[in-house]
Amino acid sequence: MREQMRGGRPPVGDRLRVPGLVLGLGLGGFVDGILLHHLLEWHHMLSSWYPMTTAHNRRINMIGDGMFHLLSWLLTIAGIALLFRAHQGPVPGAGRRLVGWIISGWGLFNLIEGIVDHLLLRIHHVRPGAYQLAYDLGFLILGAALVLIGWAIARTAGPAAAPAGRRGRP
Repeated sequence: MREQMRGGRPPVGDRLRVPGLVLGLGLGGFVDGILLHHLLEWHHMLSSWYPMTTAHNRRINMIGDGMFHLLSWLLTIAGIALLFRAHQGPVPGAGRRLVGWIISGWGLFNLIEGIVDHLLLRIHHVRPGAYQLAYDLGFLILGAALVLIGWAIARTAGPAAAPAGRRGRP
């Protein structure tokens, strides 16, 4: 059964899609930056263009990583703001839907970042050196899997009707 429009607003499940995806994009960026850039030190934002061989190149990469984290932070803040805007009170299944859309957003981050940065612009690779294409493709496969898993979670959360006492109100 398809959710119905109430009070001129999209159903709750649809209102959570964009906030969840934007939050997932921001949080996916943080996972990438913290795990791959800092903890594993596999790459930095511009490490294919500016190899980490000189102090100057390390500085450029540090600034690139900082700008990347700033974008991740801004996406996360925007997702939270969109989530507050979409909030309608307790709704059965809303948490599951939101988590699903966040996972899908993380997957979208991997797909966009992997295609643009790794394959098209080649500003860095997931793990440069031997098997770098395999790592880049694995990153894309993980992204596609996250999109599908998140979508499945969001879609199986059940109908998200308007909460009691709020029906018909804008």
